[in-house]
Amino acid sequence: MIDIILETVIDALKMTPILYLAYLLMEYLELKAGEKLNRTVAKVGYAGPAIGSLIGAIPQCGFSGAVAGFFSAHIVTLGTMLAVFLSTSDEMLPILLSSDVEPKVIFKILLFKILGAAIFGFIVDITFRVLKKSRVTSGDHIHDFCEQEQCDCHENIFLSALKHTIKVLILIIIVSFALNCIFEFFGNDFFSGVFMTTPFVAEIISGLVGLIPNCSVSVLITNLFVEDAITPGAMLSGLMTNAGVGLLVLFRLNKNLKENIFITTILLLGGVILGFICGQLWYIF
Repeated sequence: MIDIILETVIDALKMTPILYLAYLLMEYLELKAGEKLNRTVAKVGYAGPAIGSLIGAIPQCGFSGAVAGFFSAHIVTLGTMLAVFLSTSDEMLPILLSSDVEPKVIFKILLFKILGAAIFGFIVDITFRVLKKSRVTSGDHIHDFCEQEQCDCHENIFLSALKHTIKVLILIIIVSFALNCIFEFFGNDFFSGVFMTTPFVAEIISGLVGLIPNCSVSVLITNLFVEDAITPGAMLSGLMTNAGVGLLVLFRLNKNLKENIFITTILLLGGVILGFICGQLWYIF
């Protein structure tokens, strides 16, 4: 039990700096944003999925939570957030490197995740622009976000950002502790048996497991792949839908429950479809 508590606290501490800096940036935008800044953010937004897929691939837990906050404040597009979610790998890369996996295999996994995430993000953004459902980036929305969180950004943005971070971290620690207990109880053998099913069904099951908002999921799925307990397609589906704490932060900050469920559904579909396609291409490249 002590090990689980320590693991939960350490994982939370790892993402604290990224979350704090993200909230600090949002507070600063609320304080300083003007028309010129808003236009700049909007322009960058068009390239968001490509940039997000690259940043998301960096092995960490916090950025997916940070981009969920940006989306809730209407700073980034849905496609950008989904690109970050899909490319986020958490502990995958350190585990692969420490397990003596061939560099070619590691490169292939990263390439599939980055390209798949970027392409899917662009498709989502283009679709929503055509349907005229895309969010408008605006300083007013950042102001609304601050009002929702009951902070006084103009008085002390550093303190306000700290309050945001603490609120989210408390929720993350509670959920992560519960999930870590579940993983400790069942063990890898149980999940391996669940994943080893027929093609596409395995991707769906892995994708559903990947939705669990916890860094431990990426550890579980990566270890199963290293041990040849799951297929490449199932591994990629699970790692693509596993957005670290991104979904947890999204449901915490974005008050539109229907929209959050819709986004989660899109993430699941994207992860499963991309995982299945990449799984078919795995032995070709």
